[in-house]
Amino acid sequence: MLRILYISPENTVGVLGYWRRAHTLNGHYCRYVTFFRSAGDFEEDICLELPLVAARPWFLRSRIFFARYVERRNPWRDIGGNPPWWRPPVWQQLLFRMREALWLPRIQQAIRRHRLADFDVYHFEWGTDFFRDARFAAHLKRKGKKIICHYHGQDMRNRGVIPAMDALSDLNLTNELDLMYRHPNIRYLFLPYDVQAHSLKTETGRPLTLCHATTNRLVKGSDHIIAVCRELEQSHGVRFLFIENQPHQKVLELKRQADIYIDQITDHAWGYGMNSLEALAMGIPCVTYLNSTYTRFIPDHPFISADGGNLRERLVELIEQPELIRQIGTASRRWVEKYHDYRNVVTHLYEYYRTIGLRV
Repeated sequence: MLRILYISPENTVGVLGYWRRAHTLNGHYCRYVTFFRSAGDFEEDICLELPLVAARPWFLRSRIFFARYVERRNPWRDIGGNPPWWRPPVWQQLLFRMREALWLPRIQQAIRRHRLADFDVYHFEWGTDFFRDARFAAHLKRKGKKIICHYHGQDMRNRGVIPAMDALSDLNLTNELDLMYRHPNIRYLFLPYDVQAHSLKTETGRPLTLCHATTNRLVKGSDHIIAVCRELEQSHGVRFLFIENQPHQKVLELKRQADIYIDQITDHAWGYGMNSLEALAMGIPCVTYLNSTYTRFIPDHPFISADGGNLRERLVELIEQPELIRQIGTASRRWVEKYHDYRNVVTHLYEYYRTIGLRV
């Protein structure tokens, strides 16, 4: 039996809970630690409730303000590089050290109370330690523990790989295909999800319902999606559900009403994410933009690929062929079970474990 610990600033889309279930199902002991509570109210395990960081509008707005007017940079800009490196100015490093000094007693108490230094395998989500100098990971490495860094997109594109963590990592993982081209030593995993938690939708609604959910309009191309769907409400008599910054359970309740889901139409973040997986698991066809690289990577995918130029055309094709909606929905459910159900994804993870000398 392995003792596996995930350390993450946030349980962003609830994925830490899926990993815990997957490892437990295979006879291992798994816990996860988060710095602060998730915006989507996902289940927490060991939440440190650290100050001066949060998944709340006030904190996100302050970060954007700080980036634009203090650092003088676009907060969404890809910093470039392969890999992109986190190299903050001295004054910014000082701010991190001051914040970490405030965090230190709470972190030390959690390490003692939950015996966080006594696990065998450590997954550092977002490629980050409790401390930017990676002192906890360095301590674990000296004890012979296995260190895994898991990157999810903006952590690498907009912040950059933290050199101290990269030097300690035995294995780098990502669920984002574009990051495979941004780091010389990284492996791909499909994002885990509990597909079996949803029943398959078997009938289309009257009226037919389009749905789009977002927490970042710019990244998703939401303004254009909204405009097209509002137009189709008038021209084709469909209903449009727009979901923005809602608790996760509310999002799922609304999404179940959908017949067609639109994820994104930009290439800011390639492909698809948890929003798409939820729709596919329900048997709801998903419209998203897949570039040619992504299409070659998953040639058997069920997605309807669309961008800003042809979104309306793709939606009209589905609206006018309701029988096609159900065919694609059924195929979508089969595909997401095969590739994304956590019971299957974890077997792929264990293959990577073996490459770094772990017995599973």
